[in-house]
Amino acid sequence: MTTAYKNRIQEFKVALSEENLNLKTLRELCFSGIPFEGGIRALCWKILLNYLPLDQTLWESFLKKQRQVEHVETASKSMEVYTQFLKEMIIQPGIAKANMGLSREDVTMEDHPLNPNPDSRWNNYFKDNEILLQIDKDVRRLYPDMAFFQRPTQYPCQLILDPQNDYETLRRRVEQTTLKSQTVNRNRSGVTNVSSPGKSMNLYPSNEYEVLPSGSEAHWEVVERILFIYAKLNPGIAYVQGMNEVVGPIYYTFATDPNSQWKEHAEADTFFCFTNLMSENRDNFIKSLDDSQCGITYKMESVYSMLRERDLELYLKLEEQNIKPQYFTFRWLTLLLSQEFLLPDVIRIWDTLFSDQDRFHLLILVCCAMLIDNLLAGDFTVNMRLLQDYPISDVNTILIKAKDLRDTS
Repeated sequence: MTTAYKNRIQEFKVALSEENLNLKTLRELCFSGIPFEGGIRALCWKILLNYLPLDQTLWESFLKKQRQVEHVETASKSMEVYTQFLKEMIIQPGIAKANMGLSREDVTMEDHPLNPNPDSRWNNYFKDNEILLQIDKDVRRLYPDMAFFQRPTQYPCQLILDPQNDYETLRRRVEQTTLKSQTVNRNRSGVTNVSSPGKSMNLYPSNEYEVLPSGSEAHWEVVERILFIYAKLNPGIAYVQGMNEVVGPIYYTFATDPNSQWKEHAEADTFFCFTNLMSENRDNFIKSLDDSQCGITYKMESVYSMLRERDLELYLKLEEQNIKPQYFTFRWLTLLLSQEFLLPDVIRIWDTLFSDQDRFHLLILVCCAMLIDNLLAGDFTVNMRLLQDYPISDVNTILIKAKDLRDTS
């Protein structure tokens, strides 16, 4: 570790030691990248994403009072609230009714899987399963080049895994749902056949996803639960493909925090930070808003408007080649560049984005910086290949260029 880097870590420690944090100072420090050491990055992200208050004197009471977890004395309101979400959102309707003092027979009469009532808990359960299957499909392939998301978490959710409780793991729920859909089929005469589960197509080959022992859960399962709870609490948007790519780097950053007292609560902390980030970014995921001023179409066109101002020659070249912004900027903007770079580079870019007061305007400038100096010499085929599979680059150079574009506006 160089002396300059040690000094930088010390600057962060000083800034984070103040009772009332100076957000302007912290943002300026974070803009150039946040150290991982000592859990500094994870802590700064929680502040920059408006999760932790700036008044540090509130943290201890906030954490003590609010995290009610069996195996720790100090915790946070976030965990208590999040635990309540889990209790309310992840439940099997039949069991829930039975535990209210009703017999199984009464449960079946009152609410059963074939109940046509739209308010039926079973009806909602099946609707939730449609969302859950899409989430499951996406989170299982999150950063497939990394082993991290397939590995077991040190802190599995005991509320869900405890066999004494009435909650099922989402993985088990998906397996049951896909098993039913795969093993039941009709022949050409319309007769229903139920094939042996052993003969049905294996949705997730065992050589690709190792089955963890009972009582364990993989990191991708934690991400799945976060997204499922978010979808349940936000029915207006629910789950849209790609949200897994937004929550993944946040969870990874918190779940690898060197500070174990924070790391233990990575799930709840990620949920609230992701929710805060999505409150700013959600319009990009809502199709009905695409053509409004807050929708993704306007933002995609903003990239080219900015490019026209800063590099007219390149803008005209792209126009001549008929390379439209929607061919590539949709993914860049909605997923905050999380699929264009390796995870460590994504995290470095997010250090800068999160630190900026107008982070989504800066994102447009970063997109422009990615275009400039890369496309002028290429023909249509070369440029399209580059835009849809962006080459490994020095992200610091791109961020410096984006800052220059901002400062010269």
